[in-house]
Amino acid sequence: MHIQHEDDKFFVVIDGIRAELIYNVYEDKMDIFHVFTPPELRGRGIAEQLALAAFERAREQKLKVIPNCSYIKDTFLSKHPEFKDIVED
Repeated sequence: MHIQHEDDKFFVVIDGIRAELIYNVYEDKMDIFHVFTPPELRGRGIAEQLALAAFERAREQKLKVIPNCSYIKDTFLSKHPEFKDIVED
């Protein structure tokens, strides 16, 4: 799976279908507000890979993450406690 990054999005295109994570950066924060995997691509761990790419970028750039997406808040962070230190409370 080849995760791509463009402007304020991480995305992957599989069989012509696009899954994406969208964020905004302001000051020293990355606000992740949307992760979408189309139904045809679900169950493959794509959202998790997109989120990993975003969190790794946030860590590299010394940004705090604001998890405004329910997938990030409810699923991703429970599976990846190693990123809790960069999550804005």
